[in-house]
Amino acid sequence: MTAHEDKPDEPESGDSMPADLAATQRDLEDYIFPNNNRRRIAGYLYLAVAVGLVALYIGFGDDGVLVNRGFLWAGAIATLFGVYSVVSGWDLRVDERDALVVAAIEVGQPIGPASAQLSWRGVLSRPVWRILCYTAEQPPLTRALVIVDGVDGRVIERIIEDNPEDWAGFDG
Repeated sequence: MTAHEDKPDEPESGDSMPADLAATQRDLEDYIFPNNNRRRIAGYLYLAVAVGLVALYIGFGDDGVLVNRGFLWAGAIATLFGVYSVVSGWDLRVDERDALVVAAIEVGQPIGPASAQLSWRGVLSRPVWRILCYTAEQPPLTRALVIVDGVDGRVIERIIEDNPEDWAGFDG
């Protein structure tokens, strides 16, 4: 008899899906993606800390025991982080449903199976939706990858091709 068989009441160890993420154990309501503009909150906090650090340096100067030029350097670095966070805090105006509609229009055919993924593009982390979609025929004849801007809804890139996958083993 093994150690596991001696204790049948103990749960098995290993990876498991948290209950709040398991789709089978919760209502399948719409998920609202957090807006990217929340970065601005951190940016304003960085800027406030930078102001405080510089104010301490100005107030106590270079003669202070606990205050030195390091406060200026830390203030400069906090300012850089703060400005970047404020500038890159784009407002996500296009949700995944809107992006799927834009992708369907771009593909020019009714869409069947599709997947939407939020990602960020460029140095300023502009939010974009990556839409992988198949046309609605059974089996799908065409597949496409459409990248939709999350701020203004324009199509940034698209790749549309005949579906190279063999779906013969699947029932429609």
